[in-house]
This record gives sequence, C-alpha cells and structure tokens, in this order.
Amino acid sequence: MSIFSTVFNRRNTYSAKWDMLEQVYSINDASEVLPMWVADMDFAIPSVIIDALHKRMEHPVFGYSMAPEETKSSLTNWVAEKHQLTIKNEWILFLHGVIPGIAEAIEAFTEVGDKVLIHTPVYPPFMSVPTNLGRKVVTSQLLEKNNSYEMDWESFEDCLKNDVKAFILCNPHNPGGKVWSEKDLTKIATLCQQYNVLILSDEIHSDLIFEPNKHIPMLKVAEDPNNIITFLAPTKTFNLAGIQAATMVVPDEKKRKVLENLEMNRGYMGLNIFSLTALQTAYEQGNPWLEELLEVLTINMDYVVENLSKLDGIKVSKPEGTYLLWIDYRGTGLSEKEMMDRLLTVGKLALEPGSKYGEAGNGFLRMNVACPLSTVEDGVSRFVKSLQ
Repeated sequence: MSIFSTVFNRRNTYSAKWDMLEQVYSINDASEVLPMWVADMDFAIPSVIIDALHKRMEHPVFGYSMAPEETKSSLTNWVAEKHQLTIKNEWILFLHGVIPGIAEAIEAFTEVGDKVLIHTPVYPPFMSVPTNLGRKVVTSQLLEKNNSYEMDWESFEDCLKNDVKAFILCNPHNPGGKVWSEKDLTKIATLCQQYNVLILSDEIHSDLIFEPNKHIPMLKVAEDPNNIITFLAPTKTFNLAGIQAATMVVPDEKKRKVLENLEMNRGYMGLNIFSLTALQTAYEQGNPWLEELLEVLTINMDYVVENLSKLDGIKVSKPEGTYLLWIDYRGTGLSEKEMMDRLLTVGKLALEPGSKYGEAGNGFLRMNVACPLSTVEDGVSRFVKSLQ
C-alpha cells in the first residue's frame, strides 16, 4: 500500500488540525467531525527524512547547534533545479516559520503607523501580523474571473501611490490557488520599485504546482533584487510544519545585517538540530516523494471538482498550485453561518469559512485535500449530505 493511501489516526497526537476542532468551531463533541481545514497533510513525511532524524538521534548529545553551509546549499541547489533561480548561500537566514519572518521584516523595515499593502482574499496572518505590530493594513481586492483571480492594477497602483511602505505577496496564492504569471510579477516588481515599496514575497507553496503551470520566483523577474525578501520553507512541500523550519532569502547585505541584529537583540538562536536535519534532507532527497505527491493531489483535486461541481449553487475549479480548493457556494443562497452549521452538524465536516480571508472571501470555503483519496471521498460525501 502506498504511503499516500494509508490513513493515519492523528487524533490525540497534539495535532492542531484534528485536536482543536471543538475549540475552533465551538462545538461540544468533534469526535465524528472530519477536519479538512488546517493546511497540513495527513500523509507520512518522506522516509528519508525519518531515517535522517533517527540517525541524528543515535548521537546522544543534543548541544547548541549551528547551520552548516551544506544546509544552505541544499536550498540553493533546490531552487536552482526547481525554479531556475540562482541565489547565494550568504543570502539565506533561517527562522522558525514564514509568518514569524514576515513579522520580523515588517518590524525591521517599517514604523508603527506605516501602511502595509495586501491583496484580498488572502491568508489571515497577512492581515493580523501587521495590525498587531501597529501598522495600517491597506487592501487591494483581487478581481474574480473564470473561478480564479486577477489583479486589479488600478487599485494596486493607487494603493502604492498612497505612501505604502511594504507589500506582502502570496505566490502561489492562498486561498485561491493562483500561480501568478511572469507578466504579473514583473509588473508588481516594476511598480513597487517605482514607488519605493519593499516586497515581502511568501513563496511557501512554490513547489506545489500543477502542470502546465510554472512557479516564477519574484527574485527572478525583479530588476532590483535588493527590494525583495523571499520566504521559503520545506514545511508545506514535505508536511513538516511541526518541525518549524523556514528561510528568508535576503539579497541586500544591509537588510540582512538589520535582520541579523534584530534577531541577536531578541536572543534568537536559530534552528534546532532536528529542524536543520529535516530541512537539508528534504531538499537533498525529497524530490521522488514530491513527484508522487503531486500525482496524488491531482487525482484528489479532480475528484472533488468533478463531484462538487454537480451540486446546485456550487462552483469550484482545480487550482494552479497548493493543495487547497476555494469553493464558491454563493449560488446556494446560504449565509456563511447557515453553510457552516450544515457542514458541522449535518455533514460533520470542518472546512474554513471564507470570511476568515477578508470580506472578499464571503461566500467561499477552503478545503484541504492533502489526504488519502478515501478521506477525500468521505469529505465529498459529507459535503453533499450537508446540502441535501
């Protein structure tokens, strides 16, 4: 049996996805609820990573650790092969997650009261992190077209003109699954340079792309790479979120120094030995697992799209990237509360409500299909039951 068809019992494993349902959805008993909300996978990680962690544990001393050049090289080699992007080892800073990195960059290069631009709908921390740091979030709403999204360039430039200091890009887009084109990214880079706006490019889903789409790194199209900080991690690609390992790619030496000083002042000690081991092994040996994963995700996506599209009032298309489906239920006439109540009480299915991604997400649901096909089939059955 393939590891991608094996169903693992994740309940009572301190899993946010499986063990926080009652708390998040305010329900008394979630024992029969199927969670397809949090963006982690129900698949076993690559066996090569497990083997590498076991090997490291054979050494009985877990003292202070440091990041060797080989670990940085594993990432530079990966992006060179996967995305035809050349980066230097010295550009790489390690951190515990992409969101902590974005927070660090906002704190380092903007002031309290400064404006930070985002597209909506978008991953909720893009809104909450700048706000919690005392910055003002400015939004440019994406345009809907053919069950996908396009950028509203007039709105985007109007925002940039209005003294915005930083722009957070989500590429591929979460929750919409849009893989932004080279033309789009080049225009973003040009406009941000014109208005002196720092680009924070979250590319955590960049390895989860479905053909014929191609991920284009922002650094690849920008005339001035010093105006860009890119965030990458093996955590989405290889289901390592609990390992907490991510990277910032910072070409500008002055910006790197500012970030390094900020980390030193906070007493940040870098990644632990297990995070470093997992990250390096993933990038050096994880590709066969990833190739099989993408085939499985394609089957899962196609199944959901085919079956949910048959339902009255439901629109859903296969995303260009990520393992997340963005389901439009506005045609049902149901409010978000009505839809969520039906899903949780009738279907016993936990999906993410679209309003979580901003007002532009009203009338949508986000579904995570990074799980065995049998689980996907169960989820679709529960969704159908919810609307009957």
